[in-house]
Amino acid sequence: MGLFKKQGQEQVTGRAEGEAEGQASPADQALIPVNVNVGVEDEVLREREQREQLTLFMVDRLFLATPPITGHCANSMRPMLHGEGEEGALAPWNGDSGTGQPGDASIDEVGLNEDTAFAVKILAPGIEPINFQVSPLAMVQELKQLLMDYEETCTRTCFSLQLEGSTLDNFSQMKTVSGLEDGSVLKIVDEPYTVREVRIHLRHIRSLLRSLDPTDAYNGVDCRSLSFLRLFTDTDTRERVRRKGEEVRQVPSGPPDYTMPGSKDCPLLPLQPDEEDDKPLEFLRALTMSNWNPPPGNRKMHGDLMYLSVVTMEERHFSITASVRGFYLNQSTSYSFNPKPSNPSVLSHDLVDLLSHISPSFRKSFNALLKKRVHRHPFERMETPFQLYSWAAPKVDHALDSVRAEDAQTSRMGYEEHLPGQTRDWNEELQSGKELPRKNLAERLLRERAVFKTNCDFVATATQGAMAVVDGNVMPLNPGDEPHMHMFIWNSIFFSLGFDVKDHYLQQGADAAAFAAPANDLRGVQAYTFLDAEGMYTLGTVVVDYRGYRVTAQTIVPGLLDKDQEQSVVYGSIDFGKTISGDERFVELLDKTSRHMRTLRHPILNEKDERVELCSGVECKGIVGNDRRLYVLDLIRAFPPDLNFLPACPEAELPVECQKYGFPRQHQHRLVCLRQELVEHFIEHRYYRFLEMVNRRNVPPTSATIEEVEDDLEAEKKALVMDDSDQEGKSDGESTNAVVKVQTTGSGCREDVVAEACKAVGSISSTSFDIRFNPNAFCSAVRFPEEYVRELQAQRGLILEAAAFLVNTQIPALVKSCMDHTTLPMDGATLTEALHRHGINVRYLGTVLEVMESMPDREKLDYVHRIAVTELIARCTKHLFRTYLQAVEPSSLSASAAHFLNCFLSSSSPDSTGNQTSERRRSRRRKGRPPAAGASSGGGGSGSSWSGLTSRELWKSVSAEAQEYYHYALSCESVEQAMEKCGVQRITLLREIAIKTGIQVLLKEYNFDNKRGPTFTEEDILNMFPVVKHIRPCASDAVLFFQSGQTKVQEGLLKEGSELIAQALGLFTNVYGVMHEQICACLRLLGRIHYILGDYAEALNHQQKAVLMSERVMGIEHPQTVQEYMHLGLYCFAGGQPVTSLRLLYRARYLILLVCGEDHPEMALLDSKIGLVLHALSEYTLSLRYLENALSINIKYHGPSSLKVAHSNHLMAKANESRGEFRSALQHEKECYTAYKKHLGEQHDKTQESSEYLKQLTQQAVTLQRTMNIIYQAGHDAGIAPFNFEPPSHLWTLEQLNLISGVVLIPLSNKDLENLRTQALKTQSLAARTQE
Repeated sequence: MGLFKKQGQEQVTGRAEGEAEGQASPADQALIPVNVNVGVEDEVLREREQREQLTLFMVDRLFLATPPITGHCANSMRPMLHGEGEEGALAPWNGDSGTGQPGDASIDEVGLNEDTAFAVKILAPGIEPINFQVSPLAMVQELKQLLMDYEETCTRTCFSLQLEGSTLDNFSQMKTVSGLEDGSVLKIVDEPYTVREVRIHLRHIRSLLRSLDPTDAYNGVDCRSLSFLRLFTDTDTRERVRRKGEEVRQVPSGPPDYTMPGSKDCPLLPLQPDEEDDKPLEFLRALTMSNWNPPPGNRKMHGDLMYLSVVTMEERHFSITASVRGFYLNQSTSYSFNPKPSNPSVLSHDLVDLLSHISPSFRKSFNALLKKRVHRHPFERMETPFQLYSWAAPKVDHALDSVRAEDAQTSRMGYEEHLPGQTRDWNEELQSGKELPRKNLAERLLRERAVFKTNCDFVATATQGAMAVVDGNVMPLNPGDEPHMHMFIWNSIFFSLGFDVKDHYLQQGADAAAFAAPANDLRGVQAYTFLDAEGMYTLGTVVVDYRGYRVTAQTIVPGLLDKDQEQSVVYGSIDFGKTISGDERFVELLDKTSRHMRTLRHPILNEKDERVELCSGVECKGIVGNDRRLYVLDLIRAFPPDLNFLPACPEAELPVECQKYGFPRQHQHRLVCLRQELVEHFIEHRYYRFLEMVNRRNVPPTSATIEEVEDDLEAEKKALVMDDSDQEGKSDGESTNAVVKVQTTGSGCREDVVAEACKAVGSISSTSFDIRFNPNAFCSAVRFPEEYVRELQAQRGLILEAAAFLVNTQIPALVKSCMDHTTLPMDGATLTEALHRHGINVRYLGTVLEVMESMPDREKLDYVHRIAVTELIARCTKHLFRTYLQAVEPSSLSASAAHFLNCFLSSSSPDSTGNQTSERRRSRRRKGRPPAAGASSGGGGSGSSWSGLTSRELWKSVSAEAQEYYHYALSCESVEQAMEKCGVQRITLLREIAIKTGIQVLLKEYNFDNKRGPTFTEEDILNMFPVVKHIRPCASDAVLFFQSGQTKVQEGLLKEGSELIAQALGLFTNVYGVMHEQICACLRLLGRIHYILGDYAEALNHQQKAVLMSERVMGIEHPQTVQEYMHLGLYCFAGGQPVTSLRLLYRARYLILLVCGEDHPEMALLDSKIGLVLHALSEYTLSLRYLENALSINIKYHGPSSLKVAHSNHLMAKANESRGEFRSALQHEKECYTAYKKHLGEQHDKTQESSEYLKQLTQQAVTLQRTMNIIYQAGHDAGIAPFNFEPPSHLWTLEQLNLISGVVLIPLSNKDLENLRTQALKTQSLAARTQE
């Protein structure tokens, strides 16, 4: 728990200084309209806040917790700070001298760029002037993009902005425009069209007309994704003021049946609810390119650029000319060409005006579209940085779309012999972006924005190319080789398949190693990319799993394809250590990052017995490109080997603690490495030991405790991150021992003590703590010099200890965190994240399950055990599906996927499915045709071999795969046994396997117990999407501000923390744009801070954006989205919208049921909230059902005498009291009183309150009994006043909701404050005397 304080009105409002009321913060969005209204609720809240004097907040840290934004590892993977050579034990990467590094930015510098936003007025023809708030860092092009999205100007694309007659440069920042100041007037001026501008205009109009259509989101194109928040946040009719003559439609507060506690089946249709009375708008029958294109030469001389054909909803056909002046109707028909303007001639600069003129239906629909857009949040239609795919979708009609057709044609797919003339050089774009200057904040923001945007485009193009490779639409470079050996180049990207080519990985695991190598390489590339060392270049890398194949897409090193690989590699080995090259340039370059990668520089012997220096795994290759850049490739062993899965290493003898779990275990390949998070946890653990040893040897045992050492360590780590200016100008020798000096010089530490401690913990230095790993220590092909044997043994011992640390420390720590609910995974993805945070590879999942099953309180881990088994089954099934799908020809993809799902999930036997027979007949007809390039890469089996799979065979294979890969005895021969033994549910398995394999199923209710026919048919498989892994560039300055804000918040300085996070939000927006998961984290934390400060309107504003962004960026049913819904429901109730709150909480409950089922600790918290809101709405019976379920779950996972159960019993007593059931109320409150008395004592306020409430309930029960006796004696109830049970007050309900959420508000008077200060002074004085 943390103690937080707000004083006076300044901290109550929570607004940044200088921010006007009613305006969004400039950091929130680079460009925003000014006209934001202040609601009545804001005024009420402001008056309420003015009455508050001081309030203490006791807030559960989990309430304020947000997913860490630190890169991919907590310590070494922080962004670079300014300075050179800081060699602290846990020091972050410092970059190179002479370059301004992230971390130089101060709040003043950020404020100078962000808080000096100014207003400009936009004048456009035919509309009223528009006021916009503009950030000085925004570019003119961004303002134009905002105008193209604004309702009044959304139909314009070909225009310029002029200031006093001078045209603004699109790619200049606002602050660089001469004469632009607060209140300036910018004029929109129409510009002449070109063919390019016409195409942009058509694409924009198409996007505008489809802005409310979710089809693109279902199809997974154009970075569109789904959002349904608006369906649950309609106006709350209980609070809405009724207009004269208007009837208020009562919104029922009763929950849907499937969200009631104890409901057996979780339906699929509510996942994507339909909007009531939402008929799709129809604009045109068709809008296509005319067959008369391109214009002949004589018409080009008249300004004709393109011809369009239009069919309106009135069935009228028109031919339109796009000219340099705009759009007009011509007299051409389908069979005759007459480019002259029609009579009467109408020229419009934008196409919408012309279409509105010729079609009343189009004009009506377009006006309706604009009205609907006004009520939609802009986040609903903005593009996401990376494509998010929906695993379920309704069947949508395939409409005419000329832009889509043009995209398919202009991609030149299948015509690689005629490559497009303007392909992007991805390698040059990515590398030149990294070379941009970064001396100050503005330069770093521009650099990071360029890198992020280029990476997003590269990922999209690489994904498209990888799918084309598997579909057989790209010509291989080596068509004469076997299909699995094919390599491809498309759009300046190199593609390779995940098969062992020329037995390169034969000794490492053949195809299994070739499949795992790209993922290892990607992790290494991410690590080095995040360090961002100057002079080191890595390749743009994307790993795509599609239709059972793994495709690696990489940028091309200039000149690499012009010579053999042996000639290109100047550092490392191309044959896993048989031949090794050394190059001092690469050694020095890698050595600069070695401390933060924890990699040891070490000597080895090459094939000529020559001594060669390496600072990486031997497989890492260094290549000097024709552009003279130094490229580092094949980082598949960037981290130490995992000896728990390398049984063939005679030098490695694991400790007994590992051997009792069966380690070392056999694995499918030898490219097993420890995760970087594990390396960091291990080093931090050793560092605590080091500090403990040094302090114990230098000071008396009573004067330095472990807690003090830990406090010193935390203070030191913060100093290293936040205050690096003192390190500037230090020599390497001065900074090497920085950490040791911080901890030991003040205590009079002796050098021999430090040396002894360094040796004990495995430090490579005898004067400072410095642990590094030799990645080649257990590589059988690598030979070391004889004089290096002693050091080699120590390095091997260190790797052994790290492997043992994973099993003996990190796995129990994960299980403990699940037991005490500091880690609460909901699905496979969040479980995997939890494993990775603890440094545990997913291949240890079987061991994690074994540890859980051996725990004494096994029942308290039921929820995570079920999630882990579901994840294990889904991953094993994914492995089998990958092989299964490689033997399927493209024409049978839907039928084969449906058959596989039937075998996996259905109760019926799919052996004789009717549609399979027709598919086999079609397969026989196509048997003689050559398969596509990617389709036959896996080899083996005929096109219809998939149809012979049975459910028993599949589940037998799943159990075998679980034993072989995860070393876990699953012992399930059918899905029914998995449900009975492990508690898994089919709908969750369907979701997990669909997400992991890319299958998109039809959104409908599936009858898994259907014995008469198959559950899935080929019509139920709509699509197959790629599963994409890629690099995620980081906004380093924003990360540091966010981390600083988190620290301030955890320390209780909410106002300061809020300001830092608002600054981080602005920096994130400048780099990523509006949509990003890290921006979502900022909005989430800002909402919680404003809620604690009592500013409910601002909390609702931020949290609504957080929910929308989480739906769009992470997924509509992602566990983080569920959390966002729950918090928004809380804020809505606090803001006086109980019905809206219920809708949101019901939605969250349904999503939890879908993702993990009802038996989850988070469900107890959610049901308690629902029960309280229903109680406040006088729905006592419904409230009791949810509270009963919450109580049972709390008893299971927290124990019958825990404080959470005590609070649940108190809520049950209140609910029963409201229903007049005093006996039940007394029983529950007695349980509550007993728990409070046991844990808190009789004198505690809670115990006293419970005792008083028991007396009150007893008195009410006695009064009721007397009344009943009178009725029985009199024989009638005449003259007996009925009992009136008033619903609980809004304040009491909100207080209970806050308690459940971990927030306790304690109002204090001046006297209380003085007593608190006096008590604090006494405590400090007593502590000082004790130390003396």
